[in-house]
Amino acid sequence: MSAETPVQEKSMNGIKTSGKVHLNLSTPELYEHAIARKEAAITAGGALCARTGKHTARSPQDRFVIKDASTGKNVWWSDQNVAMDDEKFEALFRKVEFYLSKRDVYARDCYAGSDPKNRLAVRVYTELAWHGLFASHMLIKPEPGELASFAPDFTVICVPGFTAMPQIDGTRGSAFILLNFERKTVLIGGTAYAGEIKKAVFTVMNYLLPLKGVMPMHCSANLGKKKDTAIFFGLSGTGKTTLSSDPLRRLIGDDEHGWSDNGIFNFEGGCYAKVINLNPEAEPQIHAATGRFGTILENVVYDGTTRRLNLDDNSLTENTRAAYPLEFIDNSIKGPAFPHPKNIVMLTYDAFGVLPPISRLTPAQAMYHFISGYTAKVANTEMGIKEPKATFSTCFGAPFMLHHPSMYAELLEKKMKKHGAQCWLINTGLCGGPYGVGKRMSIKHTRALLNAALDGKLARVKFAKDPVFGFGIPARCPGVPAEVLNPRRTWADKKAYDAKLKELAGLFAANFGKFGVTNKAILGAGPKV
Repeated sequence: MSAETPVQEKSMNGIKTSGKVHLNLSTPELYEHAIARKEAAITAGGALCARTGKHTARSPQDRFVIKDASTGKNVWWSDQNVAMDDEKFEALFRKVEFYLSKRDVYARDCYAGSDPKNRLAVRVYTELAWHGLFASHMLIKPEPGELASFAPDFTVICVPGFTAMPQIDGTRGSAFILLNFERKTVLIGGTAYAGEIKKAVFTVMNYLLPLKGVMPMHCSANLGKKKDTAIFFGLSGTGKTTLSSDPLRRLIGDDEHGWSDNGIFNFEGGCYAKVINLNPEAEPQIHAATGRFGTILENVVYDGTTRRLNLDDNSLTENTRAAYPLEFIDNSIKGPAFPHPKNIVMLTYDAFGVLPPISRLTPAQAMYHFISGYTAKVANTEMGIKEPKATFSTCFGAPFMLHHPSMYAELLEKKMKKHGAQCWLINTGLCGGPYGVGKRMSIKHTRALLNAALDGKLARVKFAKDPVFGFGIPARCPGVPAEVLNPRRTWADKKAYDAKLKELAGLFAANFGKFGVTNKAILGAGPKV
């Protein structure tokens, strides 16, 4: 049941309003409010489409962590994790309080985490109705019987219409995302990009869970017919969504998970898919979701008369998005927790063309590559010349990790050893040469290698040790030509390959040096430069 009640003084950590709080409205009700308030439009097929204005993606440079007794000693303060003092937070909080004092607010009670022993009760307050629907999709809905006694562990307040004044408020710009662990409050303003809500909650989980020995992960996860769980780490463009979406395996979730003593559990109740140039043949279920009632589209272009979508139009942003419940994916599965993973897959797009299509990592190597979080992209220079550019995002999600990367890596190693998980590094990028010479790995070969790893076929073959990176390269794999397995064989110029491999190893070493890791096992697992 939905309810509309006056906001009580305690409802938003002290914020009061003479307006209404619309508590836990249904999807049709939120549609009606969003349309009546001209926040969004209904598109052909029934999806609700909203525009986010200036901010069409996350603003990691605008996020601050309030420094207190706990965060002061536990947060890895860096360019990603910037401190703000409580005095600045309180001043900004009071301005938001005045801003909301006469406005209606949409409230959503939900959980971050499906595991009852490790979930976080979250109440999300937003000034936009469609943001309320977003929170309803992306987090987990309580059972009806749980709502009556629902008590939030953390509160999120999102006010896109309120902008900060950097010279007064101590922010970097007009937008801000403030995490206050002492007050158990997230304050978001100046940006309507809904992904800030989702990732702020994820960041809170990334801080709290490791303190109790639970590993938070920026990964997708699926379940095989033998109840074998696999998890997939990978940055944008590496094929994480495509490879974890397998018709023969059930999708647990596409983005955020935890690994506790109970197994793997999803943080979310929905998916937040990038939909630019979405191919209905390659991604049929995601494509279908863009035309369903209940789905929220962000910055997707549509015809003003017919309301038909143009998923190929990037005039607003390359980062067009669709948010929808997990059950919109036919082979998805929900539950409190799933078996401990037997396989961990780290995906990379190597535009240098020197990494094998698949390699086996030791636990120490898994820690090293997890901290590194490598992929490579082809960047356009001002003169139009294209060349590979190495990208490193620690733990495959640097903007969301508040502790030192080694803390997450050590949790990974501990759980791998305890539960016998094998880690694989899969290159979905180039082979046969660098960008301009090499070709992209065949998706057919990548899928065959992945399946062989997951079903245990690769456990029965011999492996050769890479002389620079030290990981194991399989000698054979069903359905994959032997010459494809070792990247050096695919290069016509072997000396050029050796030079490029050493160049990439040097980039790894230079990046890794900034973490100040002292663990000898991790340091010894890096490439030999």
